[in-house]
Amino acid sequence: MKIQRYIFLFSIALVTSVVCEAQLMADRDQSADIPFKKTVLFSDFVSEGVAIGDVNRDGKIDVMAGPYWFEAPNWERHEIYEPKLYVPEKEWSNSMLNFDLDVNQDGWVDLIRVDFPGKAVYWHENPQGKEGHWKVHMIHETVGNESPNFVDIDGDGRKDILCGDVANKQMIWLKAPTFPGDESWKKYTISLPGTPGSENFSHGLGYSDMNGDENPDVIIREGWWENPGNPTQPDWTWHPSNLGEPQSHLNAFDFNQDGATDVFGASAHERGIWWYENKGNGSNQEFIPHLLTEEMSETHAVAFEDMNGDGQKDFVTGKRFYAHMREGTGALEPSYLYWFEFVPGENPIWKAHQIDDDSGVGLNVVAEDINGDGLRDVVIANKKGVFVFEQRKK
Repeated sequence: MKIQRYIFLFSIALVTSVVCEAQLMADRDQSADIPFKKTVLFSDFVSEGVAIGDVNRDGKIDVMAGPYWFEAPNWERHEIYEPKLYVPEKEWSNSMLNFDLDVNQDGWVDLIRVDFPGKAVYWHENPQGKEGHWKVHMIHETVGNESPNFVDIDGDGRKDILCGDVANKQMIWLKAPTFPGDESWKKYTISLPGTPGSENFSHGLGYSDMNGDENPDVIIREGWWENPGNPTQPDWTWHPSNLGEPQSHLNAFDFNQDGATDVFGASAHERGIWWYENKGNGSNQEFIPHLLTEEMSETHAVAFEDMNGDGQKDFVTGKRFYAHMREGTGALEPSYLYWFEFVPGENPIWKAHQIDDDSGVGLNVVAEDINGDGLRDVVIANKKGVFVFEQRKK
């Protein structure tokens, strides 16, 4: 399918829909596009997660993806653990999501690696410039939900892991070590055992303030848990809702500026990107789905960031190549990578901007300024390899 047809369909998808009030607008003004420089760091499948950080403390931001870290600015490859090349059509990797954190607070950034859904999450200890593989530590034995969040749950300035506990079918968060030299992660429960969103192949998870009390809540597609103010308190109050089919990362924001928190989501394995309009108030909410497009399939990761510096939160997503190891639902369609420019208003608009047509997303997307030029870049790893897209000035 030609990209011109994709752009055209993006623009007409909502015009032909009687249920959709928002618009996904294709940007036909070429002067409004942001140029990106594409660099292929690795062209084989090793990881669907990616993270960044100054690994060797030389003042430059490096890229970490599963068994490798790539040294900026020339992207020289170094091993973190014994690498294995996977076959995209037949295998899953042992690195589904990656995060960066100085876990033991020794001044060196470490790698956090989430294994296959239902398996463990680990952290790999930076050897402080020494040769050899990094020492590996287990954080938790079973991680549920295919979109774990890496967010600061308790407001101490250090990011924690929000995920499901498969063993108990329970939503939990894992608090990052607090003191220098401490390597222990403490588990706190959010839900009762046997709750949705916590199983190994659950889809859709987010951490945003849903009721306007300035305390971020935990969102899944079946509903949300209300933050009690002290996030270490167990059994958060549950509010059921229907946020559609299995999705990837969920984000909440007042998109139409009516004072109520709406939700944004994208389909993990089928087709569709939506915003869910909140027609309720406070904790009593009713969501009305608005389809943005069905043209892009298997958008299994989303970054929710301001890409063009206008102060508005845009989003970055794309097609995950072979999200399932079978043909169907666009498995072999071009692996497009897009950023969608948000224009707020009573009828919000998202303008579609193509970044690339042969990369897509994995299970998490990094959208940060990695080269210090003040412009937000995009870093991904997936079954097609590891990629850096550096935003350029027009």
